[in-house]
Amino acid sequence: MNAINKGTLMETLDITYTEIGDDFLVATMPVNSRVHQPMGLLHGGASVALAESVGSAASYYFLDHEKQEVRGLEINANHVRSVREGLVKATARILHKGRTTVLWEIKIEDEKHRLVSICKLTCIILTKQ
Repeated sequence: MNAINKGTLMETLDITYTEIGDDFLVATMPVNSRVHQPMGLLHGGASVALAESVGSAASYYFLDHEKQEVRGLEINANHVRSVREGLVKATARILHKGRTTVLWEIKIEDEKHRLVSICKLTCIILTKQ
């Protein structure tokens, strides 16, 4: 998964996939000036980019790559804690897997395992043309 990040937003944000299981994917992202908003805190948009990256990558991982591809349809986020520095971890867990849509819950936590953001991502599964 990490090998396909070269030249993408995931490389720019230094997102690294670290763990995968039957129904989840975990990724980390460092919190530094590259992902700060002007007040020196983790930018909500960077959190959403992390959430969509891990949820979409998880969807992709569970596909038949020869016949299918994935696109994000909708994402929402609630930011509940500020982070100034360190590493955040996003864990995407599948809530629903249908024939054409997949719903993920993505929890972003700080290094002390405190909830930073919680997101839901809906992806559509498309047949390759």
